[in-house]
Amino acid sequence: MLASIAVLAVWGLKPGIDFTGGSILEIDYLDTRVANEEIEQKLAGLNLDSLSVQSAGQNGVIIRTKYINEETHQEIFKILGENQSIEEKRFESVGSVIGQELKQKTFTLVFICLFAIVVYIALAFRKVRGPVKSWQYALSSLVSLFHDILIPLGIFAVLGKLYNVEISIPVITALLTVIGCSINNVVVVFDRIRENTIRKGAVNFGETVNDSINQTLGRCLSTTFVYLLPLIAIFFFGGETLKYFALALILGIIAGTISAVFLASPVLVFWGNRKKLTI
Repeated sequence: MLASIAVLAVWGLKPGIDFTGGSILEIDYLDTRVANEEIEQKLAGLNLDSLSVQSAGQNGVIIRTKYINEETHQEIFKILGENQSIEEKRFESVGSVIGQELKQKTFTLVFICLFAIVVYIALAFRKVRGPVKSWQYALSSLVSLFHDILIPLGIFAVLGKLYNVEISIPVITALLTVIGCSINNVVVVFDRIRENTIRKGAVNFGETVNDSINQTLGRCLSTTFVYLLPLIAIFFFGGETLKYFALALILGIIAGTISAVFLASPVLVFWGNRKKLTI
């Protein structure tokens, strides 16, 4: 978690055209693939701003530029298709104003999701008995969710630095999905802690938490395994568009399973021990 924070602080994330604005064109060469440098030379006459050419698979290429209209798009396709057989796989274009608006809406949406989950946990455990209050359950779950988001973001910061991997709307969607999947494991563990606290009492809260983890660990792992099976298939066979969407989900779900057991629950024990020290 600290490593992710450090990487994000030093390198930051590489935002995609969804947030910065611009255009992206992905094509496949049906015959021999042209070198990236040659593609840049062919397009030099169009005076495209922020032109970037990146390989995509064995015969594919991804071209990124500032925002271009349909006329320029067709001109690029015509130039690259001279003496070559090519196939367009996708073309996306987002204006800079729309990109900034999407960025603001994304931050707002993430904040609303986290706030709603904290309120839900606090209300769900409002009648809990023991050394830990309902709002402490909520804060413990929030710490866990921050961990689950920071781990994938840190890895994407490294991928962005080394391989120019960008943060796009599908990746953000995946991270929001991670929040929902992760809180499911947290609630399963917390609910068992609540049940065991009622049944055994709060004499040894740390032991109760440990027993609850052991009782729910199998369920958490099996649920995670079921989540990961289709995601791994999507990552390897789903194409370039879905690849990083699946990767964000895989990283987040694994981080969520770890945090539900080894982070959220120990934070509860910390709250319980802290109350004992203050009495």
